[in-house]
Amino acid sequence: MTDLITYKPIGKVKSIYKQPAGTPIQPNNGVQPGEIEIYPEFQDGLMDLDGFSHVILLYHFHLLKNTSLKVIPFMDTTEHGIFATRSPARPNKIGLPVLKIVKIEHNIITVEGIDIVNNTPVLDIKPYVPQFDTPELSEIGWLENNYMKQKDMKDDERFL
Repeated sequence: MTDLITYKPIGKVKSIYKQPAGTPIQPNNGVQPGEIEIYPEFQDGLMDLDGFSHVILLYHFHLLKNTSLKVIPFMDTTEHGIFATRSPARPNKIGLPVLKIVKIEHNIITVEGIDIVNNTPVLDIKPYVPQFDTPELSEIGWLENNYMKQKDMKDDERFL
């Protein structure tokens, strides 16, 4: 067993979603706006972020109670290893969406495409840089025949 790792949230998500049920399963399911509220002591870290169109957000699935190494993901009916899915039932309960920046005012980042429950703790923010973050894709495994399903799918609480 390794040492315990702890993180201090730098802020929280503000969204219309009050519970996981009914929340989109991917951030590109639409243009639902939301906000990332950065705590005042971290606000200086936002300097120059307004020059980017998107951010990578790291957050903690704070409402998730169960984890599993094998899951039946939202877009399939077959069990897969957790690391071959984007299921929230991960050992470390970390979410990682790419969100479009609409504007930044003081300590509030307004974003589009939110798929996160209100008051979710934010762990970190990084600028999305296509030249670094978009490798040439060649294979997407079991998702090849299923990825289009995400547009109509919502969280059904199977991972709580």
